[in-house]
Amino acid sequence: MFIFSDIKLPEFILYSYKSIPMALQRKRRKKRKKTRYTKLTFKLSMKQKKSLMNYCHARKTTPTRLIKKMIRPYLDKYAREVPEELYATENQLDLFEENGDLGD
Repeated sequence: MFIFSDIKLPEFILYSYKSIPMALQRKRRKKRKKTRYTKLTFKLSMKQKKSLMNYCHARKTTPTRLIKKMIRPYLDKYAREVPEELYATENQLDLFEENGDLGD
């Protein structure tokens, strides 16, 4: 018969988990931040949907994957800031000078 009282266990095993020195504890990973998704809807005509489905079937992919792949450059490039030259300008013609006279 095997008797456990004869075995000498290291001290840190005898204590609770909280009393184990930090050097001996396993490092815990930080919890990963939960990703939030947003649903985006848009309308397609029946012809557009059929075309999309045919293309996806031929490429062996899904419409969602295809759309995400196509817009990925815009999502990655402009995540922080959009360059000034890409902003839409007002629809104005520069026919007049600053003082309101015709440019003769």
